[in-house]
Amino acid sequence: MVKVILKWELIGFFAISILGALLHFTFELSGNWMPLAAISAVNESVWEHLKIGFWPALIYAIVEYPYLRKRVNNFMFAKSMGIFAIPLFIAMLFYTYSGIFEVEILIVDILIFIAAVAIGQYIGYRFMIKEITPRALNVVGLVLIITLAVMFVLYTYWPPHLPIFQDPTGIYGIP
Repeated sequence: MVKVILKWELIGFFAISILGALLHFTFELSGNWMPLAAISAVNESVWEHLKIGFWPALIYAIVEYPYLRKRVNNFMFAKSMGIFAIPLFIAMLFYTYSGIFEVEILIVDILIFIAAVAIGQYIGYRFMIKEITPRALNVVGLVLIITLAVMFVLYTYWPPHLPIFQDPTGIYGIP
């Protein structure tokens, strides 16, 4: 069973990384189609880069749910912890290195994204292979995911004027 779960999470690492990279460009390539803004990066702010880690991970979790839900006791909680970890680690690592070195380096940003996806998938995997987790945590996980999804959508269209939402050109939200 553990090997099956590990296989799904490894495939997920690649799928999430590729889809996240694509979502970096889809809004602009679509001719700025407004519904696509909810899941695509609309500018170069940190917030928009958190979105392109979150949405592919959520989409992949939805794909794997029918295959793994009966094989693990805590799918929803495990996936929510992994999905939540991706934007958390992107933000932590980005602000740490850019704060220390006072520079942003594209290759470092890409490596941070890939590392965050790997960490998120690993966290989800570790929670899925645990023997038993209280079922109530699955509800907590679902509430976390829904809350984060709503925040990503709302703050795309109506971003607060805070540094995390501002791209390097000074834009907030959709240009």
